[in-house]
Amino acid sequence: MTLEPDLAGLVAGFPVVIEIPVWWGDQDAFGHVNNAVPLKWFESARIAYAGRIGLSHGMPTHRVGPILASIRADYRAQLRFPDTVYVGARITKIGRTSMTMDHVAVSRELKAVAVEGTSTLVVFDYAANRPEPVPVPVRAAIETLEGRAFA
Repeated sequence: MTLEPDLAGLVAGFPVVIEIPVWWGDQDAFGHVNNAVPLKWFESARIAYAGRIGLSHGMPTHRVGPILASIRADYRAQLRFPDTVYVGARITKIGRTSMTMDHVAVSRELKAVAVEGTSTLVVFDYAANRPEPVPVPVRAAIETLEGRAFA
């Protein structure tokens, strides 16, 4: 996807960016996008990111994958239909079993950041119902995607 320069600058530093249309049904009675909708957008970007680093590939056979431990959203601007948002995801911290991910949703119509957020993902063994250490290949894939080493 190629973004206009003013939009590209708003998602600079996010190695995974997806494009999502704002649907009429995303709006609430106040005529703007309901506060829960950007969390779904963040989820879609998170899943795209997990696919890029190989974190979701083990699920069918090994039952190990990401689980959301927490999420926060800061709403900067009201969004309305029709619009398109560009949703970015990046890892900012890797712990023993968890990762911190930043999110951004940029409005094409407003040419501005509409929502920012942070989530904590845990590598989770769904069969054993417990956290697992971030696999070395996943850590390496994150460092390659982000273009930097994590302590």
